[in-house]
Amino acid sequence: MENVKVGIIGIGNMGSSHSLYLNNGEVPGAVLTAVCDQNPERLKWAKETLGENIQMFDNTESFFEFGDIDAVIVATPHYDHPPLAIKALQKGIHVLVEKPVGVFTKNVRELNEVAEKSGKVFGIMFNQRTNPLYQKLRDLVQSGELGEIKRTNWIITDWYRSQSYYDSGGWRATWAGEGGGVLANQDPHQLDLWQWTSGLMPKRVRAFCGFGKFHNIEVEDDVTAYVEYENGATGVFVTSTGDAPGTNRYEISGDRGKLVVEDGKLTFWRLRQSEREFNREYKGGFGEPECWKIDIPIKGEATQHKGITTNWVNAILHGTELLGPGEEGIKGLEISNAIHLSAWTDDWVDLPINEDLFYSKLQEKIKTSTFKKNIVADRTLNIQGTH
Repeated sequence: MENVKVGIIGIGNMGSSHSLYLNNGEVPGAVLTAVCDQNPERLKWAKETLGENIQMFDNTESFFEFGDIDAVIVATPHYDHPPLAIKALQKGIHVLVEKPVGVFTKNVRELNEVAEKSGKVFGIMFNQRTNPLYQKLRDLVQSGELGEIKRTNWIITDWYRSQSYYDSGGWRATWAGEGGGVLANQDPHQLDLWQWTSGLMPKRVRAFCGFGKFHNIEVEDDVTAYVEYENGATGVFVTSTGDAPGTNRYEISGDRGKLVVEDGKLTFWRLRQSEREFNREYKGGFGEPECWKIDIPIKGEATQHKGITTNWVNAILHGTELLGPGEEGIKGLEISNAIHLSAWTDDWVDLPINEDLFYSKLQEKIKTSTFKKNIVADRTLNIQGTH
C-alpha cells in the first residue's frame, strides 16, 4: 500500500477540519476519497469545497459498501462512535475515532475486543498527547524524577459557555444527544491526560456534580471529584463551564517535589532531598527540604489533530507506534463514568465500575431527556457531523 485511502463519517466542525488538511495533501501517505453525512447542507459544502472527485454518501450502509476506502475517521456525535467503529473494523477498515471514544464503557469494551481481533490499526484523536508540554510532564513522572506520586490536582474551569451556546443545538447538553455535559464534551482530553501523564488510574471515586447549576441544561456543568489511587495517593479534579474567568492549573506532587502546568509553562519545584528521607533524618524541629524552582524548557510544537492523523497513517503504512491507541480511550471514559455514577448514587464508586449499573442509570436519564429523535433507539442513524 503506497497511500491510505481515507473516508470520513460526519463532516461537521471536526470532520470538515480533518477533510480540509487531508484534501490539501498535508498528511503524507494519505488521500481523502470519501465523506459521509446525512445533512444535505454538509454534503453540498463538501462537494463545493473538496471537489467532485470525492465520493459523497448520505448513509453508512452505502459508504461501507461502495466507498473506496482503506481507513475511516469517525467524527459523529458521541453515542455513534463505538457502533460505527465496530462496523468499520469488522469490514477490515482501519479506524481513527474522535474523542470521546464513546459515552459508556460497556460498549467501548466491546469495541476494544473487536479491534484486538481485527488486526487493524485503531486510534483515537487524543491530539493533546502531541503537546510537548504534556509529553515532558509525563517523561519527568515516568522517569522517576518526581519520585512516588502523593497527589494530583487539576482545576480546569476555563471552559466558560453561555446559555446561547447550549441553545444553538437541541442535542447539546442532553443525555440523549451527548450523554453528558462538561465531562463528555469539554474534558475528555484532560481526563485522558490526567491518567496518561501520572500513570495512575483511580481505584475509587467520590464526586459531586451540579446538573444545570449555571445553565438551563439537563447535564452537568460543574464537577468536583476526589479520587484515591492504589499507592495511597489522592487526587482532585474540578471542572465547570460556569466560571469566568476560569483556571487551568495541573499539579502533580511527589516525594521529590512538585510539577505544575499553568499558562502554557511547566515548572518543577525540585527537592534536593527526598521528602521521606528528610522526614526520617531531620532533627531540627521546624524545617523542610531544600527546594529549587526550575522552569522546564519545552521544545517542539503541538501538531494537534493533523499530528495524530499523520501518526495513525504511519502506523498503517509502516507499523509506527500509535501516540493515541484507541484501546486507551476507555481509561478516561471510565473515570468520567465513575464521576457520573458517584453523583447519581451519592456514594463512592470503585473502579472498575459496575458497567451494567451505569448503563441502566444512563438509560433512565435518556428516557427523560428533552432530545427525542429516533437516534435514541438506533444510534447508527445519526451520522451527521458534530458541530
